[in-house]
Amino acid sequence: MGLAFSFFMVVIFIALVVLGVEVAGLQYLFGIIVPYIAFAIFLLGMAYRILKWARAPVPFRIPTTAGQQKSLPWIKASPLENPSSTAGVIGRMALEVLFFRSLLRNTRMEMHKGPRLAYHWEKWLWLGGLTFHWSLVVILLRHLRYFTEPVPAFVSWLEGVDGFFRIGLQGLYITDVLILVGITYLFLRRVIIPQVRYISLPADYFPLFLLMGIAGTGVLMRYFYRIDVMAVKELAMGLITFHPIIPANVGVLFYVHLFLVCVLGIYFPFSKLVHMGGIFLSPTRNLPNDSRARRHINPWNYPVKVHTYEEYEEEFRDKMKMAGLPVEKP
Repeated sequence: MGLAFSFFMVVIFIALVVLGVEVAGLQYLFGIIVPYIAFAIFLLGMAYRILKWARAPVPFRIPTTAGQQKSLPWIKASPLENPSSTAGVIGRMALEVLFFRSLLRNTRMEMHKGPRLAYHWEKWLWLGGLTFHWSLVVILLRHLRYFTEPVPAFVSWLEGVDGFFRIGLQGLYITDVLILVGITYLFLRRVIIPQVRYISLPADYFPLFLLMGIAGTGVLMRYFYRIDVMAVKELAMGLITFHPIIPANVGVLFYVHLFLVCVLGIYFPFSKLVHMGGIFLSPTRNLPNDSRARRHINPWNYPVKVHTYEEYEEEFRDKMKMAGLPVEKP
């Protein structure tokens, strides 16, 4: 149910753009108004989520650890798996953000005949996730050539490295292939594996179909239905300089691509995809585990008025004597 609903939602979005551009002539709506609205919602939504996370109190050190904590000098510690310093936290976060360290350690449990419990290394999930995310980063950096003038040198260098493989005169970007492979694997994994399919919701399928549509339309524009790149850059530069214009030579396929990107931008701050920013504010990742070296006082322990035993005895001494209870003062 969730799979079909998510798929048809993306199909409806595509049909909406095609009808709006080809029939109603709403290029200004889909090329200018919707991108500005999407960008504003994305910024405000991300700011709200980040501020909400930043304001959450964290009274104790609660990092998730996978190694020996620093303690006595003769006990070997794990500075990256269980960091006790800021440098260790930075190293651990770098491994997590750039190489998905925790996902690399992930295992899958299966029950076999016997009964016998077996654990398997989930290397394919790690490889598929890493392939998709790194390809997406490279593609986003390559797209800076549409929003900058002159184009930064590193963007041209990145394009040269990414597109070194050529078929005739046409350069083939490796990341265009890898992102489709990565998305396809992540989708098939949710459909084929029964346990994963059982826990999958529309919130899991919808961003996958959106990303498939974005990557698919991008590949179509690049290799099959060529569009006027200069017209696209003219539109992009007009958007970021707040002097928007609609070029005449931009096809409907580009508007479909742009609208799906806008939908993803609007959906992003309110979805599971927001983990991109949340990982940097997660106390299970960004705190050093130095609870043996420093005492952390709970800020919620506000001063409380107490009634000491001396005050209690002073108040009830006569009654305690009458009841035969011992008292410290005669």
